[in-house]
Amino acid sequence: MSEIEKKFYVLRAVNGKENKVKEYLEAEIKNNGLEEYISQIIIPTEKIIQNRNGKKVHKERAFLPGYIIIEAALVGEVMHFLKNVNFVIGFLGGNNPVPLRPAEVSRILGKADELQVQPEEFDIDYIVGETIKINFGPFTGFHGEIEEIYPDKKKLKVMVKIFGRKSPLELGYLQVEKE
Repeated sequence: MSEIEKKFYVLRAVNGKENKVKEYLEAEIKNNGLEEYISQIIIPTEKIIQNRNGKKVHKERAFLPGYIIIEAALVGEVMHFLKNVNFVIGFLGGNNPVPLRPAEVSRILGKADELQVQPEEFDIDYIVGETIKINFGPFTGFHGEIEEIYPDKKKLKVMVKIFGRKSPLELGYLQVEKE
């Protein structure tokens, strides 16, 4: 059996349903023996850090919402099969999908790899003298002014008025929010 030439295409899906489409496609490809025509289904994701109740929570979200990259040979009924999956809107390019150029594929996949390598990096720009609000800890709800910034420790020295006197507090980036 000769190797069928596959290319990367972009499948448009309903926002937020990318994972459902991927799971369904993987099951249907296996059930219908289409492995030789469709080899990869990729949802480009990025890792983000959110602040939930003062704790860092790592989450993954699609960095191209509504798009699924698929490596396939669009021969025979394969294109029709892919377009008729629940929550699939169609191919990018309509009835004549244009394959992604190798540079585009490597850029998208490279971005996904690069984001997974550095999940800890998050940048919050604080400025000395800026007023912030404390959103976690014993001083929740207090307002203060930034005195010093320690980017290596991801901490701030904040002057907060407690009982009429200014007191210094050392707080993490995720314990405060900009006003």
